[in-house]
Amino acid sequence: MIIGTGIDVVDIARFERTMQRTPRLRERLFAPSERDLRLPSLAARYAAKEALIKALGGSDGVHWTEIEIASESSGRPHFVLAGSTAAVIEERDIVSLHLSITHDAGLAAAFVVAEGAPL
Repeated sequence: MIIGTGIDVVDIARFERTMQRTPRLRERLFAPSERDLRLPSLAARYAAKEALIKALGGSDGVHWTEIEIASESSGRPHFVLAGSTAAVIEERDIVSLHLSITHDAGLAAAFVVAEGAPL
């Protein structure tokens, strides 16, 4: 059963300007393992985090640095959640999160499906 969906698109050039104006955003928005990635990849991860928040219906209990986007050996992205953010997922009876991210032609995009147990 689908509990929620979320989508987000980020203009990479605009994201880069914002990151240059406010360098501490890397620490506030990204897990330590994500901070050294190139800007297009960071923009895609930012879009993924925004899409997750939309799939959840809001950001109550969600903390940016507790949401990490990692990749399987195949390259498939997935969420690694910690702390209160992981607790929010559990409280909402979400059993699986599906994530697709991309960046091309100056844009980064992400789509998330939050899935619960079948009825």
